[in-house]
Amino acid sequence: QVQLVESGGGLVQAGDSLRLSCAASGRFFSNYAMGWFRQVPGKEREFVAGISWNGDSTAYADSVKGRLAISRDNAKKTVYLQMNSLKPEDTALYYCAADYWGSGSPNSAVYDFWGQGTQVTVSS
Repeated sequence: QVQLVESGGGLVQAGDSLRLSCAASGRFFSNYAMGWFRQVPGKEREFVAGISWNGDSTAYADSVKGRLAISRDNAKKTVYLQMNSLKPEDTALYYCAADYWGSGSPNSAVYDFWGQGTQVTVSS
């Protein structure tokens, strides 16, 4: 069992940066691939970024490539999402998720545990 708590969201202006954190509790965090997803009201949850258990492999949605970066610190049981050059269309509730022995897949159905989300709002 893994519990996930996101933090770092907020209200920023277009072009600003934010760093989201996802702190995990429970055992064997390093056995989990991690993903970041986002959702706006009325739309399906969409994949943002994923990272393998050891950080060697990452994946990104096309809409965020070059602006967002996922990383992890297994000693701290934390995964990060560095968000640069933010755009109004990045406004969403951001969730982190854990996939046991996964690869950081863009498929939300493979993830075993989810956090409650942190809101990111980007004004124009």
